[in-house]
Amino acid sequence: MSLTEIAVLLGLNLALIVAVMLGLWLVALRLKDVSFVDGVWPLGMLMLALATFPRTDGDPTRKWLLVWLVGVWAIRLGWHLLSRWRRNGADGRYVELIGNQEKAKGWAFGKTALLFVFLPQGALAWLTALPVQLGQVAFTPTVGWIGWTGAVLAVIGIGFESIGDAQLAAFKRDPANKGEVLDTGLWRWTRHPNYFGDACVWWGLYLIAAETGPGMWAVLGPAFLTFTLTRWSGIGITEKATARTKPGYEDYVRRTSAFIPWPPKRD
Repeated sequence: MSLTEIAVLLGLNLALIVAVMLGLWLVALRLKDVSFVDGVWPLGMLMLALATFPRTDGDPTRKWLLVWLVGVWAIRLGWHLLSRWRRNGADGRYVELIGNQEKAKGWAFGKTALLFVFLPQGALAWLTALPVQLGQVAFTPTVGWIGWTGAVLAVIGIGFESIGDAQLAAFKRDPANKGEVLDTGLWRWTRHPNYFGDACVWWGLYLIAAETGPGMWAVLGPAFLTFTLTRWSGIGITEKATARTKPGYEDYVRRTSAFIPWPPKRD
């Protein structure tokens, strides 16, 4: 594909994800809740991979590898997050975001939801998903050792994230753990195994894509995701909210790695 054709492909994909987010925004207006967007976000990236598949002539093995891996990741994570939303209701982070804009600027729910949630989520999903878009473009070379290493890393990430989510869900189901801090299993080694798993998945998908010329430019996707998880809207917001409700969380933070799994510090 020429540079012009790649630009058109990416532009149409961006228009597609924005259109979907606009439709979901209309749903949010009826529900007066935007929290379900977290569960839809990974499914949107799968949609971008699937939309790219029939419009590109890249190496078939690489294309199928990218689509299957992002599919397993997106369906598992989307189901987990949407189930949590149905079970727990509105996410306090979004309630606070909407409320702050209403107080500070007098914005209505719909305006804040559109400009601060759905449109940004659409654009950022498109950016993060660059590996599964650009990785499908070039026919040569076939998947080599870098790509297969990426596939292994992505599988590890899916497993790491899945186990971490399952351990947290089991911990929360026990009433005796209310107000307590989970510091066993993967959570003993990192305060955010789900975030670390996410990053592994997308860096793995990037390695698969990076063996092609166009795919090398997809580094912006996993780089942005890692920045988001570690420096922007991931660890910081999550830990701020957790610290307010769990007295022992500061001690947990002191002895446990924030992101990369590492042996805990001795008390």
